[in-house]
Amino acid sequence: MKIQIQGDTLHISEVRELGAANSNSFRDQARSAMSDNQRNIEIDLSQTSFVDSCGLGTLIALHKTACSRRGMVRLLNPTPSVQQILELTRMHRIFEIVKP
Repeated sequence: MKIQIQGDTLHISEVRELGAANSNSFRDQARSAMSDNQRNIEIDLSQTSFVDSCGLGTLIALHKTACSRRGMVRLLNPTPSVQQILELTRMHRIFEIVKP
């Protein structure tokens, strides 16, 4: 996982999996990387092959964190399997999803 700060946005990339094994540490690392200046979170899912219910819970937790700062979470370039999970769980209605 790679974290970069771009203005008021925390950009997270190189996420291989987002599941029970790593979702809590993913959430904690993202939150601790946010300073008072960051409102938005962008998560690049182009390399993510697996997301489970714990991973979805982490995305919701980060969504709540961003909303409390009057920001938002954008999911960038989800792989087809991740896009399918987002649609099946109707998460695509909560997050802004940006495709190439």
